[in-house]
Amino acid sequence: MEKLTAVRGFKDILPEETGRWRQVEQTAHEVFKSFGFREIRVPILEKTDLFVRGIGETTDIVEKEMYTFSDKGEESLTLRPEATASVVRAYLEHGLFHESVSKLYTMGPMFRRERPQKGRFRQFHQIDVEHLGTEHPRIDAEIMLMLVHYLQRLGLQALSLEINSLGCAVCRPDFKKAVVAFFAGREAGLCADCTRRLRTNPLRIFDCKTEACRQITADAPKLSDHLCAPCREHFDAVRKSLDIFALPYRINERMVRGLDYYCRTAFEITTEHLGAQNAVAGGGRYDGLVRDLGGPDIPGIGFAIGMERLISLLPDQDDGPGRSLDLFVAAIGEKAQEVAYGICNRLRMRGLSVEMEIGGKSLKSQMKRADRLGCRYTLILGENELAQGSAGLRDMKSAAQSSVPLPGIEDTVTDHLRAR
Repeated sequence: MEKLTAVRGFKDILPEETGRWRQVEQTAHEVFKSFGFREIRVPILEKTDLFVRGIGETTDIVEKEMYTFSDKGEESLTLRPEATASVVRAYLEHGLFHESVSKLYTMGPMFRRERPQKGRFRQFHQIDVEHLGTEHPRIDAEIMLMLVHYLQRLGLQALSLEINSLGCAVCRPDFKKAVVAFFAGREAGLCADCTRRLRTNPLRIFDCKTEACRQITADAPKLSDHLCAPCREHFDAVRKSLDIFALPYRINERMVRGLDYYCRTAFEITTEHLGAQNAVAGGGRYDGLVRDLGGPDIPGIGFAIGMERLISLLPDQDDGPGRSLDLFVAAIGEKAQEVAYGICNRLRMRGLSVEMEIGGKSLKSQMKRADRLGCRYTLILGENELAQGSAGLRDMKSAAQSSVPLPGIEDTVTDHLRAR
């Protein structure tokens, strides 16, 4: 019989890893709340048209990477490949746009059918942040400040903030014409994907990681030379706002981002520790997306953080089951097991982390398990202890043991453990 394994590109998150996931999630809740953001939770499954209209029909995600299927032949549905379109859909559907400004964040799994590699999976997790309702450049800088602050709270080092302006619907068409003209006669040197992009979405060529394509684009026209006056003024104001916080950054004129809805400010946080796919987080402004999805013309900006990549950068730590275990209860004999069973679960309901061995294993075997779990204390209960109306509380480090009366034992043990 074939051994059952996880689907390629899908990964189990084991107990030894979940401590770091909780750290990443809890820190996000704390930091985003301090900046005035509220959590929203959106479905994993959406109508395919949401992503076609929102992300762009000629993007790699829509053309090649989405998990799409028919709902019994009635409707095309897609497992969400990103969260911004879903958040904006919920923002419109539930009338959140009636608020002057909406500051929202969500986190959870996304799905893209692409080649798995280091830090990149077909089911991956993102933290997604969206600020809807204002186009002021100081908001752009504030969003980037919050992102950098969050990553610093997690203790990350060797990170770089890269920014660019992608222009707008007024100035970008001229830049696209210049790009197409530049690549005329150079198609033979491009990879197959970029040859296709030249016909459908030429700006995406700048995001290609193939060395041959990168060499060709080194001399290509720069978007900064084609920005209209309002876009140039906006980008200058973003940079001045970043300077207020003395937040270091680098202008990366090759950055175009992978989704069609981006305009004006784009940014990424990169690291040298992830190889070619070196972005930990990225985002930008999407002032036309709400309108394109059927809503009013409301500006927005946001970012997404790849949680797998982020967690891979955190310092190694022991997240084993004994890290937060307060007490092990070792009981010998059927009657002692019955009494210990009640004590164990009543202590759990008081908020203590308690484990016990259900069954007839020897005291020696139970003590070995308590030691493996890293418990500081073990409560020992056998026939002799029952006869004396007490239990033994042993310090596993010093081997010192004290007697604890069974009447009121939950209060005594709770007070003792919390005092320690």
